[in-house]
Amino acid sequence: MSDAQSPAEKLATVFEANGVDGTLVVESVSGDRTYVHNPERASRQFSPASTFKIPNTLIALKHGVVNSKESTFEWDGTDRGLEQWNKDQTLESAFRVSCVWCYQEIARAVGERAYTADLRDLNYGNREIGETVDKFWLNGDLAISAWQQIEFLRGFVNAETGHTTQQIALVKDIMLVNKTDDWSLHAKTGWTGQALHTGWYVGFVVADDRTWLFAMNMNMETASQAPLRHDVTVQALEALEIIS
Repeated sequence: MSDAQSPAEKLATVFEANGVDGTLVVESVSGDRTYVHNPERASRQFSPASTFKIPNTLIALKHGVVNSKESTFEWDGTDRGLEQWNKDQTLESAFRVSCVWCYQEIARAVGERAYTADLRDLNYGNREIGETVDKFWLNGDLAISAWQQIEFLRGFVNAETGHTTQQIALVKDIMLVNKTDDWSLHAKTGWTGQALHTGWYVGFVVADDRTWLFAMNMNMETASQAPLRHDVTVQALEALEIIS
């Protein structure tokens, strides 16, 4: 990748090299520096899928549905098609393996009235929960753009969401994906499945005492494309010299 390329060209090169149709917004938490690939798509709303586990965990903690990383979910014995889901879970493991049934339990415990208020307070996407409280972030009722993900993440990272510092610290901790001597990456994947064919990777990077927010989404038709969400984002952060 040529040093003569502009940031936008560097991002385009990463997406093209991986054969990915998608968007990426990278912005400093202060908002003084922004990089965007495919700005038109960055403004379009898509189902958040499992990236909603970030605000959903905050909401669950706020309402006392869970209270620590070790809060447990008992598997009912139903085979849900993924080995990592077919077992008892803690909040931490449920987040990391994107355990849908665990977060559906959370959703039924939180309830429609609380979600309506909390999504309004968070100004999260279109703030719609539809008629099915345990599926609204999966079936397209709730929708959010990459730009709106960035704004939510800014409030989250800056502890401006109305949650306690302990609750925010817990969620940041279970979001940790990778840590080196120079940077740490905190993120959450999402996939709507083939019906809505959208994959996500959202989160933040702390590098050289500076925090960067990112939101990537892509056309994702099959589970075999799953690694591209992380790989394209990390390659882009490297191309922008945010991490190395």
